[in-house]
Amino acid sequence: MIYRALADITFVVHLLFVIFVVFGGLLVVCWKRLAWLHLPALLWGVLLEWNAWICPLTPVENWLLRRAGVAGYGGGFVEHYIVPIIYPNHLTYELQLVLGTALLVSNILIYLWAFRRRRVGTNERP
Repeated sequence: MIYRALADITFVVHLLFVIFVVFGGLLVVCWKRLAWLHLPALLWGVLLEWNAWICPLTPVENWLLRRAGVAGYGGGFVEHYIVPIIYPNHLTYELQLVLGTALLVSNILIYLWAFRRRRVGTNERP
């Protein structure tokens, strides 16, 4: 029972991390200092996608699931939980490159907007 609970906690932490990687740039619009936490997470997320790496939390979750008597899953977290929601086909390396690039480009645009907005706001003060 404890292993299942730990697997569930790992899943939630993993999901929150993925959400932070994808949408954390939007938080930076309001809280600029959060960029110091989001940028390394974003870089990690992009590197995972571009290199088809498995996040270290995936084997941990699978190990906990197996210890709880539940079958683990193959592939990575994104491939197992996120891709089936968004894409009907299996995750390919080419799709991972597209996802990683889209993640990077969208966050670059958000950061440009956030810091341009900050600079414009700073210039308007007396």
